[in-house]
Formats: sequence, C-alpha cells, structure tokens
Amino acid sequence: MQSDPFFPPFPQPEDHKFTFIDLFAGVGGFRLAMQNLAGRCEFSSEWNPHAQKTYTANYGESPEGDITLDETKAKIPKTFDILCGGFPCQAFSIAGHRKGFQETRGTLFFDVANIAKKHRPKALFLENVRNLVTHDKGNTFQVICNTLEELGYTVFYKVLNSMTHANVPQYRQRIFIVALDPVQVPRYQEFRFPEEIPLTTSIQSLLEKGQVDQKYYYGPNHKYYSRMAEAVTSRDKVYQWRRVYVRENKRSVCPTLTANMGSGGHNVPIIKDDYGIRKLTPKECFAFQGYPVDQMHFPKKVSNCNLYTQAGNSVTMPLIRRIGEQILKVLDLNEMPKQRKAG
Repeated sequence: MQSDPFFPPFPQPEDHKFTFIDLFAGVGGFRLAMQNLAGRCEFSSEWNPHAQKTYTANYGESPEGDITLDETKAKIPKTFDILCGGFPCQAFSIAGHRKGFQETRGTLFFDVANIAKKHRPKALFLENVRNLVTHDKGNTFQVICNTLEELGYTVFYKVLNSMTHANVPQYRQRIFIVALDPVQVPRYQEFRFPEEIPLTTSIQSLLEKGQVDQKYYYGPNHKYYSRMAEAVTSRDKVYQWRRVYVRENKRSVCPTLTANMGSGGHNVPIIKDDYGIRKLTPKECFAFQGYPVDQMHFPKKVSNCNLYTQAGNSVTMPLIRRIGEQILKVLDLNEMPKQRKAG
C-alpha cells in the first residue's frame, strides 16, 4: 500500500493487538471497524479506481489493485491474524462429485481460498448478500463451506440484520462467515455471533440538518412528482423510489441501500423534509451504514453517483465491529500458540 502525504481521518492505531488484511476493500468498512478494535491493516486490495480514491482519502494509503493477479498477491505479508473481505458472489461450475477447493477456480472466492491456503491466518471474516445461502439451490454456499473446511478451518455463519444487530436504522440482511483454524485458535468452539440489541438510533439523527443542495430535491416538474407527493407523507420515514412508484418501508427504518441507487432512478431512498421531497445525500447514505460521516473525507473528484455506489456496496461498519469483537474473544491474542506453517 502506498502512503498519502496528508494526515487521514482514520490512521492506523499507534499500538495494535492484531493484524489483518482488507480484501475487496471498497471504501474500508472492514478496515475502520477492525482498526477501532486495535487492529493494524497490513494489506488492502480494491480494483475500483473511484473506491480507491475514497479509501485513500480516509486511510492515507492507496489499496492495491486486482487481487486475482499474482503480482498483487505477492505483496501480501507472509503472516497476519485475520483475513477480511466482502467477496462478490459468483456462480460456481458444479461438476461431478467434488464440492470443494477445485470447484471454486475461476471465481473470486478461489482467490480468498488460495490466500488462506498459503498464509494460514488464524481467522477469516467474510461478508456477502443474504441470497448467497440459497444461490444455485444452496450449492454455491455449500462449496464455500466445504472449501474452507477442506483447508482445515471450522466454519460459522449467520444472517444478521443491521437494524437488529448494529443499532443502525437500515433493514439490511447479510450473511457473515467466520472461519477459525482450530490449530491456532484452541477456543474456536466458543465463538458466538453477537446477540440482538435494541434499535435506539433514529432516522432523524442521521439526516443532515437544514436545507441540502437543491439538486437533491424533486420539483413539481418531475414526471412522477404527484405520485411522490401522494406517497411520501411522513418526515420520520425513508421511502424507496422504484422507477415509477414509491415503496414505503413498514418497519420505519431505511430500506436496504443498493449499489444502483445513484443511477437510473431505481431503489433511490427518498425523504420529506421542511423544504420538500428529496433523495438522501451520499453523506446520509454512509451514515445509514454506520460511518462517522462528520469525520469522513469525500473526495471532490469522486462523483455523487460513485459515492452512492460505494455506500450501497459497503458493509454496515458497527456490525462488522461487533462481530470482530466476538472473533477477538476466542483468539487469545496475548497467549497465541505458534502459527501453523504457511504452505
């Protein structure tokens, strides 16, 4: 990773308790959560140039590029404690009766597995869309679990929701996978995902105060303004514009933020404030992912469209932190056994 000359808002901790790498890093949701737990990031990778700019602006280091390239993998340090990453979901070619490592070739998960095989981290901490569990009638997820077990890891997984497990008012269900090496983590069987916690954070507390830039407001000349005005009535709800109609979230939280909400008028989160009906700003979208937006840097050379995509693709940072706390409980970092030889 290349260092940036300015002082970033989220620098590495001066004293660290563990090390990790940040794959498919996006804008650094995993990184911020793990740094907040006194972790030091030893390597990061993100192929999207716009996300790279946002990442660099906030951490002072530019992530490496395409993790599928051998030259990128060669920059990964020999040892580290935790491999983190929200890898993209891809279809596997299920052939014959093999359901493990060989089946993942040609997919991005294969790169995760290959790195784990070579470097033997104590833990893998992975995130994906909820549908990964049922993708291809469950075959894809089964291959992932079998692959990790084939590599010697014990796999734990659970679907968690940001609104029930992170005190963030967004309905966002994701599958989280934690794989622990029993050789390096003797207490691996004690791992538990975090329990539900009350939702006390309000929608209003995450919105920008006062009138935002006029470009975010829908005017009476908008083709579907009358439909919006009829449906968007409460100032304490976040609605979702679905190309030609409004969908209300009955749970009174923000609907799931998506990568395409910044383009094409689809899945756009909208609200009503004192000045009219408008879409959420990029800053507000990051707030609904649990980021400390008053500290974040948003590069001027990154368009709003790309910022919306980055927010939609991101993890809910406080939920990553809560799961990370649970992982650290079983790692016994002060009394770690000798690390298994990389191979």
